Amino acid sequence: MDFLNTILDIVFPVNCISCKEKGSELCIKCITSLREAERECADWIFPLFDYRDPVVKKAIWFLKYKGKKRLAKILGEILYPRILEELSDLSQLKNFREPILIPIPLSKSRQRERGFNQAMLICENLIKLDKDNYPSSKNKNFDLEKNVLIKIKNGEHQARIEDRGKRLKNIIGSFAVKNKNLIYKRNIILIDDVTTTGATLEEAKRVLKQAGAKKIVAFTIAH
Repeated sequence: MDFLNTILDIVFPVNCISCKEKGSELCIKCITSLREAERECADWIFPLFDYRDPVVKKAIWFLKYKGKKRLAKILGEILYPRILEELSDLSQLKNFREPILIPIPLSKSRQRERGFNQAMLICENLIKLDKDNYPSSKNKNFDLEKNVLIKIKNGEHQARIEDRGKRLKNIIGSFAVKNKNLIYKRNIILIDDVTTTGATLEEAKRVLKQAGAKKIVAFTIAH
């Protein structure tokens, strides 16, 4: 796959979506200038960047709607050390050990339309990074469960609803849990691209807790 990407880069040169520099969809200079998340959110949700930053918004837009899947790899590489940093504290302070990554799912129709779930792509890249950094399976930081949290109701798009109360009402009943035995008394890390009011993550957390999950935290690219 890396060889194929190299060939594609030669035939179709890649430029930074922000400054247009050649070599990557998001160059190091632009990454280091991204605005960190500042707005308040629940203490169990850890966002990386401020969604009001135009480059952050553009990166997420290009990933979701323009099919720039390699941005999921870049965003995963940025997110990975942040997760490890928080896990170091969580494991000591809250006994948050051996967690499972679970991406926020899309509905079947939306995933079929888009062709992929951006949260899943980020999770897959996080797992690859973890395996590369910890070749011994005994030392890995987390596993990935792809077939646990599913979306069963496709209501109005959350991004189009500004009121938090309406968002909560809109998302209720949207998720269900399969294979409950895989998460019973396990710690969970939810992964999503953007959190706004936190309604989606709150509902996912509620459903997972009802299914027997232990402690739950969430990481997102932006807020």
